[in-house]
Amino acid sequence: MDKATYRIEVHAPAQACYDWWRPLTRLPEIFSDVESVEAVTGDETRTRWKVAGPAGSTVEWEARITEDAAPHRLAWTTVAESDPDVTNAGVVLFEDLGDGRTGLEVSLEYALPGGKLGEAVAALLANPQNKVERACTEFKRIIEAR
Repeated sequence: MDKATYRIEVHAPAQACYDWWRPLTRLPEIFSDVESVEAVTGDETRTRWKVAGPAGSTVEWEARITEDAAPHRLAWTTVAESDPDVTNAGVVLFEDLGDGRTGLEVSLEYALPGGKLGEAVAALLANPQNKVERACTEFKRIIEAR
């Protein structure tokens, strides 16, 4: 699996940062390719993702929160039975730096499937490091504006 990681300091408490990330449903606000992340009814650890692909296509999958250690760590991974061709995972670390500051580290891992879906996902994940950096910068802007 390939990986993109970025760390940034934000002027907001770790708990506030964690609370913003925890439902995962706000991710479209900071990741431009993510069209929606919706909670799955009846399972607070599961979400349904819809991500814009090339030429107007859409890639969808379900993910499950695998680690939830408030306010320090949040991790998720795809649910294989939702789409066995899409494999990705994310981890967000929240380090309390004192004075209402938090060190935020976002890591995304992904594996590209083959065929047409692989081409769509490859286009979607073009320059993932840049996308993670932009998302962290946008998160910083949002959380500090509160």
